[in-house]
Amino acid sequence: MAERIMMGLLLGGVAAGCIVVLYPFFSALLLAAILVFTTWPIFTRLRASTNRFIAAILMMVLIALLVVLPIGLLASAGVEDAPMVVSGLLHLTAKGLPRPPGWIAHLPAFGHQLDETLQRWSADLNQIGATMQPYLGTIARRILAVLVQIAGGLLQLVIALFIGFFFWISGDALGATVTAVIGRIAGPAAPRLLAVVGGTVRGTVYGILGTAIVQGILTGIGLAIAGVPSPVLFGGIAAFVAVLPIGAPLVWVPAAIWLALSHHLGRGIFLAVFGVVAISGADHVIRPMFIARGAQLPYLLTVLGVLGGILAFGGLGIFLGPVLLGLGYMLTVEFAAGTGEFARPDPEAPLGEI
Repeated sequence: MAERIMMGLLLGGVAAGCIVVLYPFFSALLLAAILVFTTWPIFTRLRASTNRFIAAILMMVLIALLVVLPIGLLASAGVEDAPMVVSGLLHLTAKGLPRPPGWIAHLPAFGHQLDETLQRWSADLNQIGATMQPYLGTIARRILAVLVQIAGGLLQLVIALFIGFFFWISGDALGATVTAVIGRIAGPAAPRLLAVVGGTVRGTVYGILGTAIVQGILTGIGLAIAGVPSPVLFGGIAAFVAVLPIGAPLVWVPAAIWLALSHHLGRGIFLAVFGVVAISGADHVIRPMFIARGAQLPYLLTVLGVLGGILAFGGLGIFLGPVLLGLGYMLTVEFAAGTGEFARPDPEAPLGEI
């Protein structure tokens, strides 16, 4: 009995020591695991064409170009452009939106009604701007704080890429070990549990975050073509709000209205058409295609996951928050579906994909 107690204390002490040592790298380790898991099919194809080491290096370069570089550009452009954007908003709300161009009222058939509608919208927007003006300073500070957190998360993201390199190289052995450990803990429910975990991670990363990133990039491209100032900053904001049910239109719709009322009707029409066809079209085409590869999660969990993840983990929380909340939700649903344990395992569950 005494030997078992001593052994338990020893193992507990070792576990506590490991936690203390790895705690500063917890978010980087978790993000590395998510990145490696979601990109594993790409890695296996590269590995089949080259070898394990070169494939891991190529994956690091690919993730750096697709994730690290855009986040770095967003943080840099945001910190530089945010004060200018806030100053412009203050000037705009103080001056008021311009009246619609005079030629609109002379359009045949509907010109008079369109002119009255635009004037009414202009008055409404001016009233909204006057109401929001006292709070723009606070909003600017919040935006800057988020951008600084995102910039601070770049270091953790670089560490995650470094860790991910070894995860890619040793992925097969790590996957077998994790599968064996979960099998020892969960017993016969392990295949179903692993399938739920894999589907949840894929559904969150591909269906929610992937679509948001695509919409942010498309929004930035559309704003740049239309001549809207600070397209990188607003594209990043569009990617952030794309997890909401309304999403990216919160960015490009006001920009299109601003262009139309600022005597740039052609640019405003172009941005509106581009927003409806390309930006919103991506949400209706890409999101269902990605979500079909994984589990569909409630929007509320995604929103809370992004916001809470940023507060808890900084910039990396954009990825970690929704995945953790979505995983907890799906595991809870699975547990509730059974009688005190997870639902009966599916013998056809894609365990080999985990």
